[in-house]
This record gives sequence, C-alpha cells and structure tokens, in this order.
Amino acid sequence: METSHCPGLLSLLQCWALPWWPPVTMGVPVFILAGLLVHFVFLASIFDIYFSSPLVHGMTPQQTPLPPPAKRLVLFVADGLRADSLFELNSNNTPQAPYLRAILENNGSWGISHTRVPTESRPGHVALIAGFYEDVSAVAKGWKENPVEFDSVFNESKHTWSWGSPDILPMFAKGATGDHVYTFCYTAESEDFGAQDAAELDTWVFDHVKSFFNSSRSNQTLFSALNEEKVVLFLHLLGIDTNGHAHRPYSKEYKENIRKVDEGVEEIVSMLESFYGNDGKTAYILTSDHGMTDWGSHGAGHPSETLTPLIAWGAGVNYPQEVTSQLFEDNFLKEWKLENLKRMDVNQADIAPLMASLIGVPFPLNSVGTLPLEYLNNSDHFKAESMFTNAVQVLEQFKVKMSQKKRTTLSFLFTPFKPLSDSEQINFLKKARLYIQQQKYSEAESTGPLYSFMFAGMIIAFFLLIQASPWTYYVYCLLPVPIWYAVVRELHVIQDLAANLWSLPVGHSVGFLLICILGIELLVFSFFYRSTLTVGLLVFAGWPVITQMWVQAKRTTLIWTLLCVFLAVFPLMPVVGREPNIPLVIVAGLTTLLISCFSLASFSRSENKYRGKEDLKVYFYQMFSIALSTYVVSSTHNSLKNKQGLPVFNQIVSWMTLASSSALPLLSPTLLFQRLFSILLSLMATYLLLSTGYEALFPLVLSGLMLVWIQMEQEALQHYGLSLRSKLAVFNFAYATDITQFRQLHLDDIRRSFFFVFFIVTAFFGTGNIASVNSFDPASVYCFLTVFSPFMMGGLLLLKVVIPFVLVSCAFEAVQVTTQLSSKSLFLIVLVISDIMALHFFFLVKDYGSWLDIGTSISHYVLVMSLTIFMMLMNGLAQLLTTKRLELSRRTKHHSM
Repeated sequence: METSHCPGLLSLLQCWALPWWPPVTMGVPVFILAGLLVHFVFLASIFDIYFSSPLVHGMTPQQTPLPPPAKRLVLFVADGLRADSLFELNSNNTPQAPYLRAILENNGSWGISHTRVPTESRPGHVALIAGFYEDVSAVAKGWKENPVEFDSVFNESKHTWSWGSPDILPMFAKGATGDHVYTFCYTAESEDFGAQDAAELDTWVFDHVKSFFNSSRSNQTLFSALNEEKVVLFLHLLGIDTNGHAHRPYSKEYKENIRKVDEGVEEIVSMLESFYGNDGKTAYILTSDHGMTDWGSHGAGHPSETLTPLIAWGAGVNYPQEVTSQLFEDNFLKEWKLENLKRMDVNQADIAPLMASLIGVPFPLNSVGTLPLEYLNNSDHFKAESMFTNAVQVLEQFKVKMSQKKRTTLSFLFTPFKPLSDSEQINFLKKARLYIQQQKYSEAESTGPLYSFMFAGMIIAFFLLIQASPWTYYVYCLLPVPIWYAVVRELHVIQDLAANLWSLPVGHSVGFLLICILGIELLVFSFFYRSTLTVGLLVFAGWPVITQMWVQAKRTTLIWTLLCVFLAVFPLMPVVGREPNIPLVIVAGLTTLLISCFSLASFSRSENKYRGKEDLKVYFYQMFSIALSTYVVSSTHNSLKNKQGLPVFNQIVSWMTLASSSALPLLSPTLLFQRLFSILLSLMATYLLLSTGYEALFPLVLSGLMLVWIQMEQEALQHYGLSLRSKLAVFNFAYATDITQFRQLHLDDIRRSFFFVFFIVTAFFGTGNIASVNSFDPASVYCFLTVFSPFMMGGLLLLKVVIPFVLVSCAFEAVQVTTQLSSKSLFLIVLVISDIMALHFFFLVKDYGSWLDIGTSISHYVLVMSLTIFMMLMNGLAQLLTTKRLELSRRTKHHSM
C-alpha cells in the first residue's frame, strides 16, 4: 500500500476517521512535541490577549490646594464583615455593635460600600486604599499580591502605621516610595481555622496599638512623627473573616467577634482622643473589604458578599442627617430601623479619594473613585476644589493611556476619543476652574504555496514591527502560517476524507456528523451547566439498548445502566453552600471496606487469586488505611467542633496516608482487576481525608462504572466483529504492550474516545470544579492542616480534583490495551475533540467579574486546551501505576498469564 504523508493538523483527521486509511509517517516523538508546542503557545496567548494590566504610570500627582480638615486618619477594616451583620438589631432590639450604632446615630455618616467582584481580601483592600478595582493581570500571580506597583493613600501619606495580617499589610509597604509605611504583623500560623477563638487576632491588633502609643511617650522621635500631619493608622481586623469561614456568619462566634471589634474600636478611639488631647483633628473610617455568604465563602457577586458597611466620623466628616423618606430598592432601612438617618452609599473605590481629601494628601495616581461629597463637612469651596482635583487625577490616567496607545498604533488606524480630545480636555478644565473662581461651586462639581505563505508572514511581521508589538505577538500571529501551509499541502487528503464520508448512505453520513456535533456541544454545555453531565450519563445508560448489545450481555448491561444512573445524581448536587456531612464520609469508608471484603473473597475463588503472603499484606494494609482514614475524618471534625484543634496524631496519619497512596499500588499484582482495585483503595484513603460530605461516594461509583466499562468494551469488540474478547480475569498489564497486536482504527473508536473525554469531564465536574477555591469548603483540608496556607490548601484541593481523573485514566489504559488501541490513535482523536471545544471557549474567556467568573472562563479554556497534555501525563502515570511493580523481597516473582 502506498504511504501517505499528513503532517498538517487538520489532515490528522484522516488518520482516525476511516480504518482503511494509511498511517502518518511523522515520528511519534516529533509529532507529540510539535503538538505540545502549538497548544502551549495558544494556551499562553489568552493571558496576553485578555489579562494585560490596565494600570498606567507616569501621571502627575494631584492634590487639593486648600488645608485639609484632619491631621490624621484612622482606618478600621473588619475583614469579612457583612453590612447586615453590623447594622441589624438582635432579637431583643439591641444593636450588635452598640458603640458603632451610637456613632452613626449621633456623630457621623453612614452607608453601604458596594464592593465589586472578585470579593476577595487583596482586591478589596486595594480598592479601599488605592482606589482601583481588580487588576486582571493578577491571575498570573495568584491572589497574594498585585502584579504591578501601584500608588495608594498610604504611599502618599507622611507616615502610615499598620497592624494586622501578614497577607495584607506587606502589599502596601512593598510598593511604597521611601520608608514611611510601617507594618506590625502576627505570624501566618496564627490564622488558624481550628483555633479556639479567631477573635484573638483582633485582640492582638488592639493590644499592640495601645502598646505602641504607650511606648511613644518615652520615644521622642516616634512621638514627634505621630503628631505630624498626613498620618494614617490602619487596623486590619481578620478575626470576623476567620470565624465566618470556620463557623458561618450566623454563628455565635461570628456575632461575638463583631461585639469584640466594637469594644476594641471604642477603646482605640478613646485612647487616641486622649493621646492627642481631643484636638478634633482625627478622622475615623470603619468599613470592610468584602462580605460573606451564609455558608462562609466569598469571591463572587452575591449581595451578602458585595454589601459592606461604611461608617465615618471625626474631623471633616458630616454629622448624621435626619430625613423623612429615602428611596432604595432594598428594604434594609426598615429592617435595620434606620429609616430616619440619611444613608449615603458609595462604591468601594470612592473611599480612597475620601481619605485623601480628609488629610490633604494627593489622590492615589491609579484611583478611579469618585469623591463622595455628602460625607464631607466642609465649605463648598473645599468640596469644589476636591472634586476638581479628583477629575484632573482621573484625566491624567486617560492622557497617559491615550499616549501609549497612540505610540503603538499606526497613525491612520488611531482614532482619538472625541469627547476627551485635547481641545475638549482644555475646555473642560478651563470651564471648571472658571466656575470655582466665580464661586459657582455646584456647576464645577457637576462637570465631569510556500512563497505566498512566506510573503504573508513577512507582511504580518512588518505590521507588528512598525506597531512596536511585544515578541509574543509575533509568535501568535506567525505560528499559524506554517500550520496552514501544511494544511494546504495536504488539501487532497481532506478532499478524499470528505469523499469517503459521503460514500456512505446519506442518512448515515448526516447522522454520523450530527451525533459528533451534538456530542461535542454536550461537552461544551457541561462546562456551564453541570446537569448536562446527568443528561449525558442517562444517554450512556441506554447505549447498550440502542446498539442491541444488551442481548449478548444482559447482566453486564444491567450493572452498567444502574451505575450510570447512580453517577448521574452527583452533578445535580450542590458544590457550595452545603454544610459538612461527616456521616456520609463514614458511610463511604465503611462501604469501601465492605466491597474490599467481597472482592478479597472473589479474588481468592478466581483464577487470579493472590499468589503470596506479600500480596495479601499489601491488600490488608490498604484496607487498614481506609479504616484509619474513616476514623481520622470523624475524629478531626469532632475535635474541631469542640474547639480542641487538629490532633497531631490525625495530622501525621493524614500526611502518611497521602505519601503512601502513590506507592502502595506498585506493590500489588499487575493482573487487571487486582491492580485497578489496589489503585482505588490507595486513592480512596486519601480522598476520604479530603471529603466533607456526599462527594466521598463519588470515586466508588465512578470506579465501579469504569470496571464495568472495561467489560462493556469487550462486548462492543465482539458485537462489531473487530476482534475476539480478551479473558479479562487473567489479563496482565505487564504483558499488554506488544505493539504488533494493535489494530487499525474503526469508527466505533471515535465513540470510545468520546466516552473517555466525557468521563474525564465528569471526573472534574462531577462534584465541583477547579474554577475557584470559592467552590470548595476549606473544611476539606482540615485533616491535614487548619492554619491558613493558600498554596498548601490549594494543592490539596487540586489533588482532590485529580484523584477521579487518575481513576478514569487507569481505566482507559485498561480499555486501550484490552481493545488493542494504540496511544497515538487516542492522541489524535482527543486532539481533534479538544481543539473543536477550544474554539468555543477561546471566545468566552472573561477579563471582568468575580474571580469565580474569570477563573471559570480561564479554567474552561485551559482545561480544554490542556486535554492533550493532561491525557499524555495521565496516560504516562496510568501506565506507571498499572504496569510497574516494586518487589520488596528477593523471592522469585510469579507471573500470571
């Protein structure tokens, strides 16, 4: 037979669509490396396209020329405090925070600060203190810090002293110019979800502030600095957020923490007023970075997460304003019994210019906030000058951004924004300044073949060069040139493929294409609606009936159908907002032990029984690990519930179980069912430790379905007459790599590969997703650690997601070798499926919204683009876990065939 060359990406279709087509002659390593290169490049491209930082630098600082009302500012940020939790009254009509309630009723102004998604601590504090919302390029650095330097009220101050969490304070000191932002942090280990009382974090802050001011009386340098102008004191209070995560916002711990914060604020205010001799030059602001859902999470855009309290009082701040009626869409005023006190809502970024105006420092350079005039108790002249400064500061950012865009765009392609052209800017500033000079303050405040392809590549490169584009743009734009050249060279292959497809009866051809399209669209929809997986699994349950395979395998078909239906229940279950259900985890552990006992008895009676005591020792040790994990889960959660912390014994057992889970399967026999069951037991022990509810049953049902799938594929081979069934009971992974036994692809192999992709997606999204930690309960990692460590916790949660992935990959490795399907053929089919899906998700990537929304869109695209990479990595891991065996003794090995 004549050999055909098909290096082009699209022409790879011919290698799998028809069994009679000749194979590709490109070497497998070169082919895989080329495919990886292309996918890695376009995987990385979304971060340049969607996630470039919008921040600009080079602006001129803008400062109100009039003297400020306050010499110093005290900022209290109660991390994780909901607006309703602070403002609502208790059941006996007494305030939750008596001191702060008295302040808003008698001394200051109040309202709701509307945060933006993502409602996380870092972006929330940046919005409060720097005046701009989430920098989307932060996705490349996680949520621990901002990716670029930025200006802030702290940086513009003369001195800033701050007390609180090591996760927040260093961020503002790091970007400050000069050594005038001082931080005092407790240790990261103090942020322990399993601690007896997280309110101690706030007590630490209050105590250290008092101690700091007491010590300043004997330190003349410090005393003088504290009495200077433009001073900021920042108290970050993390206890409420920590208690909210650990106990939920309606718990007595959360409410008691609010009371302690209220008492602490009262003590600090009293101490400061005494220290400064009641000079009336101190302004106070209390707010929160974000709220919290009823189930103790945050990050998305639910009102309980975006509505935070704002109370301001002291120098330069308006007193309470009584009103007869107020128009708000919500019903909070009546619920909180604050109908007669004027509520002044702001956007979270508006607080930064408010603070700058109160103490007379330049507005943060990157701020997009609008000064809330209603909070100011000052002259109309001061308000107008402050608003003018605010407008010029925002306009400065526009001018720098427009200048950057103009420099990197061809002149005939650049179109300026007419409402803010140079002439319009000048007119705007002149008009506003004239109004101020004429004392018309209200008006001022309201103004606001090969050579052809080579030539095409040269043209593209030329346009990129003259626009001073980054080097990554050259890669993105030029990489398709050789790919499309390879496609054009093999155009006849695509034409022959189309001709062969249409040589089938028209109804069969159209039906085949429709089923392929429908199947891929089903996968795409499953990324947005997990219930779509339920629909797919129910269709899978009827597959043997539709294909008439049930006639030859009634018992296997019945088990297959029942397991598909059971698995279809999991995508309908909630992933957030549920309380831990430890009894279900215990049930999963006991069920695993019961199945292990039945399996041991079954293996002992069959041809593939255990050959030695070493094999039985491994099996019994794995059963013991399951029992121990079940105990540890129950014991740990009871201990934390009683506020006794994480027992050291439980922590040691958990980490030892995790460490041994990847090695134990390699000690078991390589017979198909024995090895697969050993893998399940090892991974199940770890999964139990990471479970808090119904998801503990998921690997059991999924593994059961995978074992039945292996048998169903044997029935399918016989049904379509492709080969005889293998004797699975004595099938040995160690002798299943003979490439001469591999057969050519058949159309049914497309269905087989689609099953694999569908099960991979089900493994990821059956009980949750990887879009955001917001979708996971931190209680999942309490058996391993309770001290807040985002990367360690994130790694453990990622492991929890990957474990079902490994189970599916090991099962498909068994399907592949028992059906004589080559790994290269699998690679080609999954490549086509994933690339078609990727076209959907590339255009659906978001660079706005909550980290949950942004992370979901990114993870969808990354997951689909990475299917090829994941498949190869998991295929390699599956081969290692199924074919390799460690021998701990020197006895002669026994082989079974």
